[in-house]
Amino acid sequence: MKSSAQAKMEKDAADNEAKGKEYREKFAKEKGVKTSSTGLVYQVVEAGKGEAPKDSDTVVVNYKGTLIDGKEFDNSYIRGEPLSFRLDGVIPGWTEGLKNIKKGGKIKLVIPPELAYGKAGVPGIPPNSTLVFDVELLDVKPAPKADAKAADSAKK
Repeated sequence: MKSSAQAKMEKDAADNEAKGKEYREKFAKEKGVKTSSTGLVYQVVEAGKGEAPKDSDTVVVNYKGTLIDGKEFDNSYIRGEPLSFRLDGVIPGWTEGLKNIKKGGKIKLVIPPELAYGKAGVPGIPPNSTLVFDVELLDVKPAPKADAKAADSAKK
């Protein structure tokens, strides 16, 4: 028999999934918005210049992350410090999405749960949440040759 807390968590997760799907479908109808084969919904606000990042590259970004109700859970602008990370070291929605812009570019990502934190969620992000990110790609730092080759061969 399920506890009432577990039943509530499951109901909330199902509600989050349904509301997220509705949000993604509505956003997908806006001008200039694309939906990838994985379900990532995105809008390139500014394309940027140069090379698009590869999985093994380190990117430097400023961003704001919210739930679909507008509740902010992370914001590098408020912290006053951009975030730097290897592109293949974050949630799949970011890895896929940031490849659609170049240095100086801006993108809005609407990420389904399966490309974010899924059924588990994380502190501040409930299970099955669709996430909304406004991201500015400040810099792309190519991986050293050995790292890039290792990342490419790991994909094969």
